[in-house]
Amino acid sequence: MKNKEYWLKWIKKAGVRAIKTVAQTAIATIGTSMVMSEVNWAVVGSASLLAGILSLLTSLKGLPEVESAATGTSGITAEKESEE
Repeated sequence: MKNKEYWLKWIKKAGVRAIKTVAQTAIATIGTSMVMSEVNWAVVGSASLLAGILSLLTSLKGLPEVESAATGTSGITAEKESEE
């Protein structure tokens, strides 16, 4: 079982990733409209929310930046080790 410090770092890192994903999805969805008055805000909101949820679920597999802090290795090294 991982310690409390690990989970606090995980929540912070996963949350930042999810927020960035939500913002990117919103920007992409808004960008598909020709003018701001044609933006379907329900679609923007639902697509962005779904992207955020999927980001958090994907982070459950592990986050290289959290794993590297726990093991004392770089994120790339930790990611390669987890693949082996």
